Amino acid sequence: MRVLRLLFLLAALSAAAQTPPPKPPQEVKNYSLPPDKLRKAEEFAHARNQLHFVGFGYGVLVLLAVLLGRLSSRFRTWAESLSRRRIIQAYVFIASLILTVDILSLPTSLYEQYLSRKFEQSIQGWGSWWWDWTKGELIGIVISGLLVWILYGVIRRSPRRWWFYGALVAMPILVLLMFVTPVLITPLFYQFDPLAAKQPALVAEIEKVVHRGGLEIPPDRMYEMKASEKLNSLNAYVTGIGASKRVVVWDTTIRKMTPGQTLFVFGHEMGHYVLHHIWFLIAANFVMLLVFLFLGYHTIHWALARWGQRWSIRAIDDWASLPVFLLVLSIFGFLSEPLQNSFSRALEHNADIYGLEVIHGVVPNSSQVAAEAFQILGEVSLSDPNPSPFIKFWLYNHPSVSDRVRFAAEYDPWSTGQPVKYVP
Repeated sequence: MRVLRLLFLLAALSAAAQTPPPKPPQEVKNYSLPPDKLRKAEEFAHARNQLHFVGFGYGVLVLLAVLLGRLSSRFRTWAESLSRRRIIQAYVFIASLILTVDILSLPTSLYEQYLSRKFEQSIQGWGSWWWDWTKGELIGIVISGLLVWILYGVIRRSPRRWWFYGALVAMPILVLLMFVTPVLITPLFYQFDPLAAKQPALVAEIEKVVHRGGLEIPPDRMYEMKASEKLNSLNAYVTGIGASKRVVVWDTTIRKMTPGQTLFVFGHEMGHYVLHHIWFLIAANFVMLLVFLFLGYHTIHWALARWGQRWSIRAIDDWASLPVFLLVLSIFGFLSEPLQNSFSRALEHNADIYGLEVIHGVVPNSSQVAAEAFQILGEVSLSDPNPSPFIKFWLYNHPSVSDRVRFAAEYDPWSTGQPVKYVP
């Protein structure tokens, strides 16, 4: 159920290793890889890009198979025979559908994990991977059952305006999920420790950066995630809202980067925190959901009028119509990927600028340190130095590592007398 997971689950997979930090060239101005690693990065990029597009097509075929095989209507009939209560029907139906779709989708999920292991992005064993997959299924069923019950209740009460009211109802639920995810869900997959307890010296340096930005981010909002048990790549991120908002730095990032480079990574994440990017994303998701549901309203009615009888779907408020919803949303989501990723790239670029500005004066030679951090990130993650314009346009939700290295190495408004953008 990839569409539901994209809406309701947060995931962060990539980072770690026991080896010393990679040593970037003396002066990093452009992202580059040695010939052997370049070939490996290009092979990895090709495999991942191919999997993305093939995976979308395969997901569409799975949903069509569920409809053409009338599995959805059988699950509906079974759910209705077990109870007259709609919420119980919703959970019986959604559990049956999610498990069926995700089991049929296992070939692409397994291949994705195989690629991560082959190209040394993951060290997670298959037993651990299966346990994470099982936990993800259980969480998906619990959340999706409630959401589907609410959605179909709205459809029954407002057959013509459900797309609008559905979006209004969905947003506070999604905000609640964003609030509880870092507290209740992500810790089921990774261990989190207060950064001050694990890295007190780093926290002291981080507080200098926080002071430079004129902010207060309490140390109890900073966490180290033990990614190294499963991953080899590097990352840090901002997550949560309100009382659950926090900055997370992976332990692999701390191990493989110098303190100055880690401070830049933190500064970038602090930029997301300060520039309110989470709220921008919430607003963008609401607009996108509203548009998708409006288009879905018309498309689903058309599809059911044409094929509903063949699929044994009685009407749009029939539980059995859910795979049609998922199919339509999946197609719209795929076609809108360039727009979504363009928006994300703009936010990430602004966070890069903030990170460069906030460590200036705290980290010596800050622009070069940031360029080195991106070089290391690219080496560990096997980022392709020369992705095609189409791939960057369609798939990249961050600027390419090559673009980020060049920008970081060249960004120096202080010596040219130009105004800074965020941090005076």
